[in-house]
Amino acid sequence: MSLIDVEDISFGYNGKPVFRDIGFRVDRGEVFCLLGPNGCGKTTLLDCILGLLSPERGRILVRGKDASNARSGHLSRSMAYVPQNHEGTFPYSVTNMVLMGRATHIPFFATPGPEDYRIAREALEQVGMTAMADRPYTLLSGGERQLVIIARALAQKTPVIVMDEPTAHLDFKHEFIVLETIMNLVRSRHLAVIMATHFPNHAFFFESRDIPTRVALLHRGRFLDIGRPREVLTAGSIQTLYGIGATIISFDNNGVPQSHVIPVKGEID
Repeated sequence: MSLIDVEDISFGYNGKPVFRDIGFRVDRGEVFCLLGPNGCGKTTLLDCILGLLSPERGRILVRGKDASNARSGHLSRSMAYVPQNHEGTFPYSVTNMVLMGRATHIPFFATPGPEDYRIAREALEQVGMTAMADRPYTLLSGGERQLVIIARALAQKTPVIVMDEPTAHLDFKHEFIVLETIMNLVRSRHLAVIMATHFPNHAFFFESRDIPTRVALLHRGRFLDIGRPREVLTAGSIQTLYGIGATIISFDNNGVPQSHVIPVKGEID
C-alpha cells in the first residue's frame, strides 16, 4: 500500500474543469515533482490531496483511508504542508513557530511538554536553524523562514510532506539550501515529498543525488507524461508544457551524471 494513492480524480470550479483523470502514487523515500505553467492547477491538486478540496470524481487514499471520509486527525498525522511563502504577522520565536507543528499531537487546552520541545529542537537542528531558535520569526530572511516552516513540518512527524513551490521568492543560495535540506530529509528520514515547482531542474537535482524521483507534467488539465526525470523531461515535453524552446544538457560532475534544462528560445507557436 502506498502512502498516497490518487485515483483518477477530476476537479473544477463553477462547472469549469481544472484537471481531469489525474492518477499517481507516492511512497516513502521518494520525491514526486509536479510541473506545469502558472494557472494549470498544481496548487488546486495539492489542496485536494491535503483534504482542503474534494474531487468531483475519483478518490484520494491517504495511508489506505479515503481522504474525503478520513478524520482530520488522520490527515494531520499523515501529511504536513509547506506553503510557497509564509510572511508571519506576529513576532513568535522560531521555536514557537516550530512547536505549532506539534498541535495535532497536543490535546485541547494543553500546552507543549518536554517531548514537544525536544522534537522542535531536533527539527531545527535537522534544517540547520538551531542558532536562530530564540530569534523572532518576523526578523528572518525569506530563506531562513522557509527552513523554519520545513522544521515545523518535520515536528509534525508525518511520513508525507506536501510542498507548494518551496523555493519561490528565494535567492540562488537559499534555493540550493532548501533543495539540499529536502534531499537530506528524504534520505535520512525516508520521507515522501510531493512538491509543486516551476523549475524542471529541481527534479534533475534530486535524481542526480540518487533520490528516487518522479515527475508529472500537468498540461491543459491532464498529465502530459509521468515518470523519471531523464525519461520525461525532454526538449519536446518542455516545449509542449511551457511553449518555449529548450535543450537538455548532460554532463559529468566528478563522476556524478547530471542533466540540466537550458531555455534557448522564447514563445513557440
